[in-house]
Amino acid sequence: MIGAQRLSTARKDGRQVVTLRREESEGRVTVHCEVYPVNSLRVEPIRPGPYVFHSGEEAKAFVDEATRALEYLGCAIS
Repeated sequence: MIGAQRLSTARKDGRQVVTLRREESEGRVTVHCEVYPVNSLRVEPIRPGPYVFHSGEEAKAFVDEATRALEYLGCAIS
């Protein structure tokens, strides 16, 4: 992901479970997710999405909501 920036990482019991990255190009903002299931020995992340938005505000609202949900589930966000 050229030009992507990490937005946040969620950890549960010290293990990384989600990383969100944002990429801007051609007038749109894409949020990429990497999900590491906590109940699995899987090494490679699951990559749902990508989630494409027409503005930075829409992308930020998506990331904020995802972050709140992860915090509710007991994850530490950095």
